[in-house]
Amino acid sequence: MINKNALVNAGLLVLRIGIGIIFIIHGLPKLMGGVETWTQLGSTMSMIGISFAPAFWGFMAAAAEAIGGLFIILGLLHRPVAIMLVFTMIVAVLMHVMSGDPFGIYSNALKALVVFVALAITGPGKYSIDYNYFRMIS
Repeated sequence: MINKNALVNAGLLVLRIGIGIIFIIHGLPKLMGGVETWTQLGSTMSMIGISFAPAFWGFMAAAAEAIGGLFIILGLLHRPVAIMLVFTMIVAVLMHVMSGDPFGIYSNALKALVVFVALAITGPGKYSIDYNYFRMIS
């Protein structure tokens, strides 16, 4: 008989790998795009009242997606990274909503937001660096 906890942990691993790969693929071109790309991306923050340092905010969003995706896969600093990605997706959804974009345009960001909220709540599961590290030090 299969242990229910093993299935939950396997499911969390599959979810982390899937969403992590998607975010690496989505964020890497932004991260590699350089200052011009970061400035364009970061300028969307002005829609929520943050108009200073657009290159910094763009870089942070790109890094959150690309590096955060890798950390989610590894289960490394899982909750802080998941929460950072929650905020990144909130900004993405708000930007689309405030621009009047149709639901189909921002539904992927909304789905990712829900996934990262769930991952922040559940934690990374047994098959993660965090789980093994914290088990080792306690």
